[in-house]
Amino acid sequence: MSGINQVTIVGRLGQDPEVRQTANQQAVATLSVATSEKWTDKEGKTQEKTEWHRCVAWGKTAELCGKYLKKGSLAGFTGKLQTRSWDDKDGVKKYTTEVIVQNVQFLGSKDDGQGTSPRPADNANAGPSGYTPPASFSDAGLDDIPF
Repeated sequence: MSGINQVTIVGRLGQDPEVRQTANQQAVATLSVATSEKWTDKEGKTQEKTEWHRCVAWGKTAELCGKYLKKGSLAGFTGKLQTRSWDDKDGVKKYTTEVIVQNVQFLGSKDDGQGTSPRPADNANAGPSGYTPPASFSDAGLDDIPF
């Protein structure tokens, strides 16, 4: 039996997306996304815990993240978890686990509070192979998307 590797994160960006081009000119964006939970402890005090998630978007999704997201933006990301490793300059093996973004929903920014970023229905779906437009924009060119 095989498993399912799917994760959904809804949170705010801790910094502006870092968008760069790979050697073969494919856009890749690295995003730092915070999620928080609040609860009341036994003494009646409100507690809060924040988790930080490293998200990586590719292709057109990466370009759209760079264009429409900024520090404080609220967004939803759906993708898969991937762990990779490398050796640092001292030869010590390092690991990181990241969300490989397959879908992003632009939900608004901390500054606007009203979601002046693209509407939640205006999704971008993509993976390492490139951009796949959402069904509502299947016949539209990228320049015709209304946001």
